[in-house]
Amino acid sequence: MPISTFTGKWTKLLSTERLRRSSQIVSVVDQKICIFGGEVLPRQPIDNQIDILPLNPASPNLQTKSSSTAPSPRVGTASAVSNGKLYLFSGRGGTDMAPIEENGAVWSYDVEKASWEKLNPANTSKSYPQARSYHCATSDSNGSFFIHAGCPTSGRSSDLWKFDVSSRIWTQLPDAPAPPRGGTSITSVGGKLYRMNGFDGEKEQGGHVDIFDLASNSWSTQTFKPDGNDGPEPRSVCTLLPIRLFGKQKLITMFGEHDPSSLGHAGAGKMLSDIWIYDIVENWWTKIDSVGANGVPQPRGWFGADVARDEEGKEHIVVHGGLAEDNSRLTDVWLLHF
Repeated sequence: MPISTFTGKWTKLLSTERLRRSSQIVSVVDQKICIFGGEVLPRQPIDNQIDILPLNPASPNLQTKSSSTAPSPRVGTASAVSNGKLYLFSGRGGTDMAPIEENGAVWSYDVEKASWEKLNPANTSKSYPQARSYHCATSDSNGSFFIHAGCPTSGRSSDLWKFDVSSRIWTQLPDAPAPPRGGTSITSVGGKLYRMNGFDGEKEQGGHVDIFDLASNSWSTQTFKPDGNDGPEPRSVCTLLPIRLFGKQKLITMFGEHDPSSLGHAGAGKMLSDIWIYDIVENWWTKIDSVGANGVPQPRGWFGADVARDEEGKEHIVVHGGLAEDNSRLTDVWLLHF
């Protein structure tokens, strides 16, 4: 059981029409918030420009950058940061909004050079993950980029893949525990991947933290009571991130969709506003109390989030945009600190 209560403080960094969107990616590279992709109108990717916002709240100077080598416009992609670069894979796009098939290519963005590079697999004879959307991604300290689950052309998947950035080789790892799902979350801590939540086509998943040990190449599961008291309720299209608090490594999850809309992707379901911290050693959850001088973020799903480290090395959480319960796309960028 939790022995302490955490309080988080929200700071609103920016709200601008340019950043109105959902189903986008957010990755923080060297104290710069990178935002790419997403939609304002359902099934209409906005563009393929990348928006850069400094982490410093005193200078919220948004820069929008174009590149002739950028990926095509897309929604429902997934990204992670490794060795100072952003990496992303697939997503939905085009007039029919089908998964974007790029034959296993991974896109890399260099913030300092403001340039994109398409990393094609080095060995075209080896298998690679099929195109998909609403999957999730993470990275480790060894230069590996992982993608998991999501929605291929039909159905949902449970697969897990590792892309070695230096060799450009894909390796398929064991599938995660059933059921297959989209809108799930995954993160990497200490040689292990942690996966939870998601939508299986009928209901939101909850009550499980699935753990993949990279050394033993195997999955295990920790269970909890997803009742909103002992642990977070089932949800999808939320986030799961590692954060170090008071000298201990934790995981944080927040927000998300609790009940899907009857309109599917064209509508908004019941959105959540709660924030939870998970102790990965002792397997307990504690709910966060949050405050903010300028308010706190409204409930949302289909948003972007990442961990940010300030100049002193302290870790915070960046949250941007998403879909509100009234089916509007949000424009705001927030910083959560402890």
